[in-house]
Amino acid sequence: MGSLFRINALTLALLVTSIAGGCAGSSNKWVALRNTPRNPLSDTLGLLTRQGPNPTPRTMQRVRRYDLEDDLARNRGELLAKLIKLDQEEPNRENIYAVAELSYVGAKRAERSKQTSEALELYSSAVLHAYRYLFDDHYSQKSSPYDPEFRRACDLYNSALEGMLRIVKGQGKLLPGSSQMIQTANHECRLEVKLKSKSWHDKDFHDFKFVSDYEVHGLRNHYHNYGLGVPLIAVRSKHDGMSLSEKFYPQDLSFPITAFLRVNTDTSPDEPTQHAVLELYDPLDQPTVQIASAQIPLETDLSTPLAHTLSQPALDDGRLSTLGLLKPEKAKSISGLYMLEPYQPEKIPVVMVHGLWSSPATWMEMFNDLRSDPQVRNYYQFWFYLYPSGQPFWFSAAEMRKDLAHMRQTLDQKKKYPALDQMVLIGHSMGGLVSKLQTVDSGNDFWNVLSEQPFSEIEADPEVRTGLAQTFFFDPNPSIRRVVTIGTPHRGSDFANDTTRWLGRKLIKIPSQIMHGRHQLIARNPGFFRPNAPLDVSTSIDSLDPASPLLPVLLKAQHGSWVSYHNVVGDSPKEGFASWLDRSDGDGVVSLASGRLDDVESQISVPSDHSGVHRHPQSILEVRRILMQHLEDLRRFPHEIAKAEDQEVTK
Repeated sequence: MGSLFRINALTLALLVTSIAGGCAGSSNKWVALRNTPRNPLSDTLGLLTRQGPNPTPRTMQRVRRYDLEDDLARNRGELLAKLIKLDQEEPNRENIYAVAELSYVGAKRAERSKQTSEALELYSSAVLHAYRYLFDDHYSQKSSPYDPEFRRACDLYNSALEGMLRIVKGQGKLLPGSSQMIQTANHECRLEVKLKSKSWHDKDFHDFKFVSDYEVHGLRNHYHNYGLGVPLIAVRSKHDGMSLSEKFYPQDLSFPITAFLRVNTDTSPDEPTQHAVLELYDPLDQPTVQIASAQIPLETDLSTPLAHTLSQPALDDGRLSTLGLLKPEKAKSISGLYMLEPYQPEKIPVVMVHGLWSSPATWMEMFNDLRSDPQVRNYYQFWFYLYPSGQPFWFSAAEMRKDLAHMRQTLDQKKKYPALDQMVLIGHSMGGLVSKLQTVDSGNDFWNVLSEQPFSEIEADPEVRTGLAQTFFFDPNPSIRRVVTIGTPHRGSDFANDTTRWLGRKLIKIPSQIMHGRHQLIARNPGFFRPNAPLDVSTSIDSLDPASPLLPVLLKAQHGSWVSYHNVVGDSPKEGFASWLDRSDGDGVVSLASGRLDDVESQISVPSDHSGVHRHPQSILEVRRILMQHLEDLRRFPHEIAKAEDQEVTK
């Protein structure tokens, strides 16, 4: 019997994985540590060679021109001092570049010899002089962006700054609000650390990690933009005085930060004390930095901090997905809305709703791609809804209605922020049904599936009565403007058959209050319910049965006049021998007949199976198109949209 149970459990796992389409095939190892940090100067300066690092031929030519080869071999400090003096007598950017490069090479050699203080001095010198090469306007000749030396100066600035920050971090001094003196090769530099962010605060920072230490494994696309600065992974910490919106952050949240060192070039290079400010920018808010009259792009990485967050135990997709499926009651303690970036009231929320046996991690491919797009990022913020996927989808929809109301009460009690009334929901698989139920008017239609008797006549404890009312009587949410359903079984799925439904009842532990409420209703209301009333539907697998009486009601339900619907269906290509075994259409779980809708603004078919349809590039591009259309409609018809909402609310 035990052996039979294991086989049945395995069968259920295989079948429900297909229905869920959550994160099948994904790993919790989203990032991995590199053997050595990524460094663009590795090949140029021979950092990893046995003989290296060594200056470039162009720098060596400048050393030979001034007859300084002996100094290079004997005393690097004297060499740097002579080059700086030569630059003061006859200013030339190439002299300053040579100082930056030779300082960096010296820093690397000092680091190999465990001479940390000397390495810090030389890294700092390299940063200061690379900055002067790029931005000091005291030179008559401007630096040319077409000169390969210009790009190497950018790489020197970034790599030397990272080397400097690694040493400073090792001393425990790399936190916003701190200040310290750093000795360079020829100066003493006062360094201040300042956070330049509208969303994060000094107390949010618990630790920093370097993006260059990691390589991304769990995301298909890695978004790294090139410029100046050092991309960091900032690890957030909980602290006193947190804002109300921070309750929606997951535990162990990491976020992207770029460190940029601003040097005061008005100070004469021969003055003994220099001043520099290490500015910490959130690239989601500010991808560029202004220097004089120019906007300089920051070096940014959005994907690695995201992957680092997803690698934390609290967000383990396998654990969350299985807990939500098999133990819905325990999963309720962690259910609700989550944000992976700071709440911004001026941006439109896009809420992503996962499917059966899944978690918000299933959306990370789409989220990573959409957030990397500046047009999307400027106008939208992304939230994720986590719910117990083992319970019937109409219960999950009722809980989502409460969670959305709680969110609005928490973030915008007085309804001052109009962007929150332009919300977009995106649901995959069963999540599409949960999402659509936020936008329809129940009337008496859903209750009539259970009983032809008035709801007011039912006998039940107050808690059970309230739960029934919230599940079967509801209004469309006036703040939701669009719903995108992807791979959704609008008419059920044949995978919810007798076998999987039976196994589901054996394995899924239904919340005790649901079972108690059902027994109480039947006992206290004999003959009150219809013979086919879905009171015995106790699992999500049951609720997806094509014979479920609530699915046709949802298809025909009256939706808010302000809501637009979009639909994406999967049509998995079948080739070779597999095409003879499987003659069905659709994505392998949801047939085309079940997945398609009639009353939608747009509908496309994507060549993908069920588990990958929401990750498919065509689906992501379609969602982006819909979000851009949403913005265009808001610009073209703002008054008509507001009028439609007012009429519906008044009604």
